[in-house]
Amino acid sequence: MNAHGVAEFVWKDIRPSRDSGNLLVYAGQTCWILTGIVAAATIYSVVRAVQRKKQPLWLGLLVLLPLILAFLTFSGGGSGRFITIAGLFAATITAAVPLIYGSMAGVVCERVGVVNIAIEGQLLVGAFTGIVFASMFGSSWWGLLGAPLAGAFVGLLLALFSVKYAVDQIIVGVVLNVLCLGITSFLLGTVVKDTPEWNSISYSLPVYEIPLLADIPFIGPVFFRHTIIVYVLYFLLIFLTMMLFRSRWGLRMRSVGEHPKAADTVGINVNRTRTLNTILGSSLAGLGGAAFTIGANAVFTENMSAGNGYIALAAMILGKWHPIGAMGAALMFGFASAIVDFLPLVATNPIDPNLLAMIPYIVTILAVAGFVGKSRAPAAENIPYIKS
Repeated sequence: MNAHGVAEFVWKDIRPSRDSGNLLVYAGQTCWILTGIVAAATIYSVVRAVQRKKQPLWLGLLVLLPLILAFLTFSGGGSGRFITIAGLFAATITAAVPLIYGSMAGVVCERVGVVNIAIEGQLLVGAFTGIVFASMFGSSWWGLLGAPLAGAFVGLLLALFSVKYAVDQIIVGVVLNVLCLGITSFLLGTVVKDTPEWNSISYSLPVYEIPLLADIPFIGPVFFRHTIIVYVLYFLLIFLTMMLFRSRWGLRMRSVGEHPKAADTVGINVNRTRTLNTILGSSLAGLGGAAFTIGANAVFTENMSAGNGYIALAAMILGKWHPIGAMGAALMFGFASAIVDFLPLVATNPIDPNLLAMIPYIVTILAVAGFVGKSRAPAAENIPYIKS
């Protein structure tokens, strides 16, 4: 594999085709130019770091974007294969959907002072319940109902032990993750194995194209050709952001998470607020789990969440406990996952899997170095409130 020949970028649609709008670049020269941009931006970043100046967002993007484009150009140069940029970004959104739901669950729970380590388990039971309900009742809409209910049940257990009985929230979360993995694995190997029709892709969610919007070049295929889970996510992100910072409910949440004693003195029931919001946040994670199965036209497999719950928790922290910030971090992780699957499709020669496995971690390191400054968790998280 080398950077010779021409690389052809398709940006209008996810379907590769010969089109006058495709971008053709000489791979070798383009890689050198992009490398120069990355080197200059890196040197400038080091200078700012030495001077102890804050790293601006645009500087991080000036390192990440040319680096990614150079890698794609290097892989696709001279291969005769299309580099579908719209397809890559559409895959990014698909990969990021369960992460964004999980990070929103973390925001809701931790804003009231409950550390939700159990996001991993909630995604897992949501994925399992979503496809089982859809297959049992013959409709994907039943799956959309069952997935958040399963996540909410795990959230109820989390609230029961951590809020009512004041057990350490991190320990409870880890135990619930193990419990969810054990239960789903057991049911998959017994009940579902005996009735395989309960784990069928026949009732996966259909893809809806939004009229007019879906026809916009690049934007349409990336944002407006998805299942209902993605469109619900768009609404939830806006709604949750507004409610968290512009409503009485959000003010009560944040006060309970920051100073529960002060909240109690003005009449807020701290433990009830924590319990209800933990259940609510967990239901969002359960709904996100459905994106693994009925949202991705896939059957349930053992440990299907594969650590995405922990990545969602990291995205929430990188996003500084803000829904929009968490979404941005989740998209970064989703892009790293999408590009790992995308590169073998455009490369002339096989790419070392070990090199591909490094990509998400490299992107994470660059993002943390370029984007994340000092962050502070809600002051009362993981601290049980016992009314005196």
